[in-house]
Amino acid sequence: MPRSIWKGSISFGLVQIPVALYPAEEPNELHFTQLDKRNMTPIRYERVNRETGEPVSWDDIVRGYPYEKGEYVVMSDEDLRRANVEATQTVDILDFVDESEIDPMYYDKPYYLAPASQNKKKSPMTAYVLLREALRKTGKVGIAKVVIRTREHIAAVRPRGRALVLNLLRFAHELRTDEELDLPEMDAEGKGLGKRELEMAERLVAEMATEWKPEKYKDEYRDDVMKLIEKKVKSGQTTTPAEPGEEEEKRRDTGTVDLIALLKKSLGQKGGKAANDDDKEPSESSPKVRKTDTPKRKSGSRRAA
Repeated sequence: MPRSIWKGSISFGLVQIPVALYPAEEPNELHFTQLDKRNMTPIRYERVNRETGEPVSWDDIVRGYPYEKGEYVVMSDEDLRRANVEATQTVDILDFVDESEIDPMYYDKPYYLAPASQNKKKSPMTAYVLLREALRKTGKVGIAKVVIRTREHIAAVRPRGRALVLNLLRFAHELRTDEELDLPEMDAEGKGLGKRELEMAERLVAEMATEWKPEKYKDEYRDDVMKLIEKKVKSGQTTTPAEPGEEEEKRRDTGTVDLIALLKKSLGQKGGKAANDDDKEPSESSPKVRKTDTPKRKSGSRRAA
């Protein structure tokens, strides 16, 4: 069982529910050691006193806020808690909203909320179940504020199976707008997109549509890196990555392509169906290129998820 990173209570109205916060994700990242390329020796990073040059242990390190150049105010964990005791110990639900109204761009990090006490007292468990089922039946999520470590977050409290999940959200001012980007207008008319191309794209989307099964998608790149690492080990660290093949080079080509041709090749691949024979000529609105400029794709090639 993972360790809780925070303990406090959920507050909505006059109800207080003692809870503990647990990580809901388990990153599976590859970790590399930085080496000095001259002799392949690991690089060591030390915490040293800038004035004396001597190493400093974690026990001797305190948190300081620079209020002037060279002047600091020391803030302990207890100081940070005393600044606002309620905020540091409470998931304070401010509003209830429809979950569908929250843009996925706002979601940041998930945590599990579990009853803090595992004894058989009825009150905390009953209140926990009460909030969970009320959210489930109404289709609402609680929008709350919570302080974790030294930062205040906005969060969504929602039911997931037997658990209540706290999803940290990004504040509106933390999201960049797309106004700085050179993007096509929402209306496809007049942008070189023909009706026929759009219809075929819609057919391809419909053909590839399926149920959302997250367990279906794997981190294949990590596996590929591990295979390469194993290959290097077996060959005495002398193996170098192979040059990109012809197909990979063609996939990198970002030049003008015949959208109709690509859509026709894509249609039918998932279910083994062939594209309609009546769609043999590209639309007038699609760009014309030579056959040699059209990227080829093997029928067994992997599609990006």
